[in-house]
Amino acid sequence: MKQTLLLADDERDIIDFLKYNLEKEGFAILTAANGSEALLQAKHHPDLILLDVMMPEMNGHDVVRALKADQATSSIPVIFLTARISELDEVIGLELGADDYVTKPISIPKLIARIKSALRKKSGKAPDAAPEEILLSHGKILINRAHHRVTVAGTDVFFPKKEFEVLAYLIRHAGKVVTRESLLNSIWGAEVFVVDRTIDVHIRKIREKLGECSSYIDTIKGVGYRLNAPE
Repeated sequence: MKQTLLLADDERDIIDFLKYNLEKEGFAILTAANGSEALLQAKHHPDLILLDVMMPEMNGHDVVRALKADQATSSIPVIFLTARISELDEVIGLELGADDYVTKPISIPKLIARIKSALRKKSGKAPDAAPEEILLSHGKILINRAHHRVTVAGTDVFFPKKEFEVLAYLIRHAGKVVTRESLLNSIWGAEVFVVDRTIDVHIRKIREKLGECSSYIDTIKGVGYRLNAPE
């Protein structure tokens, strides 16, 4: 069965260009001309969404916020397509839960590689995980990977996809120093270029959501992070 991609961009020429090339790669394509249409099309559960940032009605950032807040669409991988090239824009996009960030003009070979990388990561999640890894716990933190659910001190707390994966990785390696490089390669993949600052932003957001449990995460200056034993 063909995998389905949703293309959301307000420039018709870009939609037609991407649709032609991605259909040649064997993908089925849905399209949307603005953010509101993208949310409606997401109800068809595409395997991945390619999302322009600057669109009418709802911009790409608002669309991702809505997707990640809805349990039915929160696990759909999202790749931002944008002409905005600043590092801050990239960090904001990834912090919101996007899986990757591709700048225009778009290189089709590079885009296809990014799409395939994101789809491989999606297919390798909870359903194929070992039973002991579906439920992870550390002190007052409980993670259910099958249902993308995090409980902190008895309270459900929503974690966007990348923050969820970083926290799960730290728990699986509790007590060990985890380098930024290992997090980047394990969560984003070697084929995706992400700056070290992205990891630091995600850790900061994770600490904010952990509240009283934020002290579990130690920063190892110049190296990475370590999840320590609960006090």
